[in-house]
Amino acid sequence: MKTFIDNAPAMLLLAFLAITFLQSGIDKVFDWKGNLGWLKEHFSKSPLKNLVPLLLGVITIIELVAGFLSVVGIFQLLVTGNTIWGLWGAILSSVALLMLLFGQRMAKDYEGAKTIAVYFIAAVSAVFLLSAHHS
Repeated sequence: MKTFIDNAPAMLLLAFLAITFLQSGIDKVFDWKGNLGWLKEHFSKSPLKNLVPLLLGVITIIELVAGFLSVVGIFQLLVTGNTIWGLWGAILSSVALLMLLFGQRMAKDYEGAKTIAVYFIAAVSAVFLLSAHHS
């Protein structure tokens, strides 16, 4: 069985994903109107302009689930050494980031898209570490 130190990189990455996606998802829930208004403006000249409320709902749910699974994954690693919930959290985080990247590219917000790439590196690193540990 791996020690706490052996699992530290995966747990740190999961903590990063948990903070990122729980904060983002909770912000969307508690400031739905503000987020919706900003996003409608942001996507006003893109093919996604009429889908903003639906897409905001979808990304909010995915972010919250990704963050929750990342938290559960930390505890699972600590208690049992198993990685399955953390792996799913990292995979879902990666999917959320791909969705956000697609949106930024559609809105022609290339600077915003570059920022997402940094988060994506962390998320895919977590997928890599946790899947290697899982197999």
